[in-house]
Amino acid sequence: MFNTMHWVAILILAGICGVSQAQYYYEDELWMQYLLRQARVPSYNYVPYYEDESPPYYYAPGEMSVAEPAPEPVQPVSRQCPQECDCPPNLPSAMYCDGRNLRYLPFVPSRMKYVYFQNNQITSIQEAAFDNATNLEWIALHGNQISSEKMGKKIFAKLKNLERLYLNNNNLTKMPGPLPRSLRELHLAYNQISKIPANALEGLENLTALYLSHNYIYEIAASFKGLKSLILVDLSYNHLRKVPDGLPIALEQLYLDYNYINTIPDEYFKVSPKLLYVRLAHNTLTNEGLASNAFNSSSILELDLSYNRFQKIPRVSTQLENLYLQGNQINEFSISSFCTVVDVMNFSRLQVLRLDGNEIQRNAMPPDAPLCLRRANVIEI
Repeated sequence: MFNTMHWVAILILAGICGVSQAQYYYEDELWMQYLLRQARVPSYNYVPYYEDESPPYYYAPGEMSVAEPAPEPVQPVSRQCPQECDCPPNLPSAMYCDGRNLRYLPFVPSRMKYVYFQNNQITSIQEAAFDNATNLEWIALHGNQISSEKMGKKIFAKLKNLERLYLNNNNLTKMPGPLPRSLRELHLAYNQISKIPANALEGLENLTALYLSHNYIYEIAASFKGLKSLILVDLSYNHLRKVPDGLPIALEQLYLDYNYINTIPDEYFKVSPKLLYVRLAHNTLTNEGLASNAFNSSSILELDLSYNRFQKIPRVSTQLENLYLQGNQINEFSISSFCTVVDVMNFSRLQVLRLDGNEIQRNAMPPDAPLCLRRANVIEI
């Protein structure tokens, strides 16, 4: 009886150990087949985290709030709302002048906080355009033909409550300024700006989002370091050859894709401990232009390095969850890029790894990959 129980105990223990071993050392081929099957399923959402370039638009003609009647007129009708625009009684502080083929900026009544001039033919903004409405919080001027030469130099500096300024999709060649300290969002995408001067963003301590994509920017003299509230910077689709100096401490999203950047300094991203998303796709990055710890930042969750010139997988943090390296020249799978030590306790948190469009072979997966990349759901080779 004792011998029988003894062998039963041994068999149970062996079974437990076998399961434990299989958890981490199951056949590489089966593991790889599973991941490749997962890669064909749209289990990840590869879309930019950009916020909408257009401001929320609340007005629908013909809709009125019964609970909030129109205020009694206290000024002449012409001063209440310009005839070119709509000022709905249920939205007494908003003025809608969008999409009306306007070539000039209408008069803005003093009670206004939100003005919509987008999608017109406006070419200039005079210096005194907003002198009567100094309480403005949102100004939407996107989708016009405004040029820097025909825009007053201090028109926005007088607006001490301005939070959001939409000047994207115009003909600006220079950064507008000076800008008020109250500004939280600055939208300047789709213009013709080529430089960011040293004082262009000076004093904007409340700025949280800066949109400068689709310009011709090749020089950034300004430092973002002093912008202590800045969370999002979009400099994609420009002519940058190096990364901006001095990232802000609060930064969470950085978009530098579609430039000509060829180098990243050592520990460049560590000055921004809250950084989550980094896009550097479609640049000219190589392994030679990369410091060994360039991407070894524990805060980054998603890193897009697709369509560059890498021949080896760069070293990344074990905390990284999504890594996009498709469209490079990578010819080897180095597990040390993900795990410096490979054992039961040390592993990568990587969930999505894209290596398709490289020179690497599917059978190049090293034997310790299942242990290091045990969290992976999708691996495309």
